[in-house]
Amino acid sequence: MNNNTITKTNFEFPNQKSVYRGKVREVYNINDELLIMIATDRLSAFDVIMPKGIPYKGQILNQIATSFMKKTEDIVPNWLVASPDPNVAVGYICEPFKVEMVIRGYLAGHAAREYALGKRTLCGVSLPDGLKENDKFSEPIITPSTKEDLGLHDVDISREDIISKRIVSEKDYLILEKYTRALYQRGCEIAQKQGLILVDTKYEFGKTKDGKIVLIDEIHTPDSSRYFYSEGYEERQQRGESQKQLSKEFVRQWLMDNGFQGKVGQEIPVMTDEYVLSVSERYMELYENIMGEAFVKADVSNITERIEKNILAFLKKK
Repeated sequence: MNNNTITKTNFEFPNQKSVYRGKVREVYNINDELLIMIATDRLSAFDVIMPKGIPYKGQILNQIATSFMKKTEDIVPNWLVASPDPNVAVGYICEPFKVEMVIRGYLAGHAAREYALGKRTLCGVSLPDGLKENDKFSEPIITPSTKEDLGLHDVDISREDIISKRIVSEKDYLILEKYTRALYQRGCEIAQKQGLILVDTKYEFGKTKDGKIVLIDEIHTPDSSRYFYSEGYEERQQRGESQKQLSKEFVRQWLMDNGFQGKVGQEIPVMTDEYVLSVSERYMELYENIMGEAFVKADVSNITERIEKNILAFLKKK
């Protein structure tokens, strides 16, 4: 790790019970009450962590996610307590549901790839014939996936299987669906004001100690969502051209172009310093387009020290 990126943390906070390392975030349990979620600069694609960190990526994801939590808390409760550092979110400890709630307004990404293979049912949802890639659905569809452990691919699953296998109770699942649709609608409205289309996204939910279902993790970030530019969308569809998009898809595309899709035996292509810098700049562009404001770089002269200092100051006040 160089001083300009943070790809791993090794903190010891007061009353720390455990630490969990996800693909991108590292989560510290404080006294079984609070979770400190640190967004690292790790880059993950096809469920594989890339060998180099991307400068400012963690800050960008954390600031988009915490901002959208605040912009949606009037319609869906969330876990967030505070953001004491540009890379950090602190929230109430929750028991996460073992599903990711994916909602799609358009035939894009994974759904488009499945559709191109001739599949007309996705996660138990029937899709009509005659759709082109990136066409809008008549109404958004929910296509959940199981939340797998690190290193395993998430798997598509139907609403019926989630309930019958008791992964989530029917009562809770209906709440997850309701919240997912409300969040997506709000996300679409916010995106529209920025000249963007929120194509698809995913949400994760958990249950607080007192049994309340809340939104957890990231929301409406370019890692968890796909955005198109509204301007020219219809014309590009009519001409059969690919859409201009704001998402992590450009990383996936680069990997596929270089013969990597996360399959066994495939090697991650070499990420040059120039390529890493271009990804960082793209993430800043994503931030400014999604948020409608200039991205302000945090001090990265010593990220680890900065994060630790800000978290300790926050915990002292608690």
